[in-house]
Amino acid sequence: MAIPVPKKYISDFEKLGFGMFVHWGLYSQQGRGEWTFLNHKQDMNEYKKLMDTFTAEDFNAEEMVLMAKSAGCKYITLTTRHHEGFSLYDTCGLNDFDAPHSPAGRDLIREFVDACNKHDIVPFFYHTTLDWYNPDFENDFDAYLEYLRKSVEILCKNYGKIGGLWFDGNWSKPEGTDWKEDELYATIRKYQPEAMIINNTGLEKRGALGNPEIDSVTFEQGTPTPMNREGMPKYLAAEMCYTVNNHWGIGELDLNYKSPGELIRALCSCRRVGANLLLNIGPTAQGGIEPFQKELFGLIGRWMKLYGEAIYEGKPYGSYGMAKNFILKSDDYLYLFFPELGGGGNKHVDVPNDQYVGAYCFGDVADEIESIEWMDNGLEIAFTQGNGMLAVEASGFRYGMNTCVRVAKAKIKK
Repeated sequence: MAIPVPKKYISDFEKLGFGMFVHWGLYSQQGRGEWTFLNHKQDMNEYKKLMDTFTAEDFNAEEMVLMAKSAGCKYITLTTRHHEGFSLYDTCGLNDFDAPHSPAGRDLIREFVDACNKHDIVPFFYHTTLDWYNPDFENDFDAYLEYLRKSVEILCKNYGKIGGLWFDGNWSKPEGTDWKEDELYATIRKYQPEAMIINNTGLEKRGALGNPEIDSVTFEQGTPTPMNREGMPKYLAAEMCYTVNNHWGIGELDLNYKSPGELIRALCSCRRVGANLLLNIGPTAQGGIEPFQKELFGLIGRWMKLYGEAIYEGKPYGSYGMAKNFILKSDDYLYLFFPELGGGGNKHVDVPNDQYVGAYCFGDVADEIESIEWMDNGLEIAFTQGNGMLAVEASGFRYGMNTCVRVAKAKIKK
């Protein structure tokens, strides 16, 4: 069966490759994660008083956007409204539980979009479908769904062109519940015909398909698996959303941060199967960004400056490699990824060139190679090729260097 041709806006989304996820709301003031209202059994009448102390005084949209750009992110997905029901945008009279009615007195989504547009970052809007604040969610679901649709309509009408809408919460109701997705998505298509529509299927149904208008499947906190698109009615993208520690919203005592190497390898694993990585930060109570989270993204940015071309341009390639090695392909190059290369500190004496660590083989390599070089220093790599096999005389990192995943660039003979 044939694989459908992707719509341009979907293929453009795939090329973005790497995005920043931002979870920020009233819950950030408590510093106990984004589910603190439910998990700590709080009363909504007391919880909503957090709005009275929400100043957003530390929120600098331009600083956040520049941080993402420096890391190599091409898009940012920001929580316009999370499950607590508080909106960072002007809800235009739907209710007054929003940032403009708080001490912040500002439409924070307007600031976010303006900063993204200024610095060539694509803005995406996260929006909950689950709502702990609005009583209609439990008592009059049809009325709630109309409120949800009108909320999304505001986001589609008032902020110019956006990259897409990222929904989350349909998993909160029993399977078979009518969420009136057709009406919701028709509203998006009316105002934003080329916006990506994504609806998170959650931890239990990673990669599951959904409504025909959905443009990408989701893999929450789980490495994406290869997609078989044969016979699909439309081409779907894929995206993994991932935290830098254990929480989406800030956890002040969540010190269990992932290492830069783990995050870089997660990005590479996503691109291996053609999926994007959406990597999350949780701003502080009033919108600042913790220094350690800045540094994590900064280190990823240093890696992307060396190898970003392979992340943006490379597409899945039907070969196989030894260990965890793999290949991506662009029009003119193969990109050889080595996630577990040695060197970088095992020797106390430096050597003039990268030290040879062994031959690594790749099978089912259909393209004839003209030359191969490391992307980080331009040194040529010896190789042999024949009968679909490619053997690369790989070298490890020089003393004082270890980029966690090393990438070589092989020029395809035309």
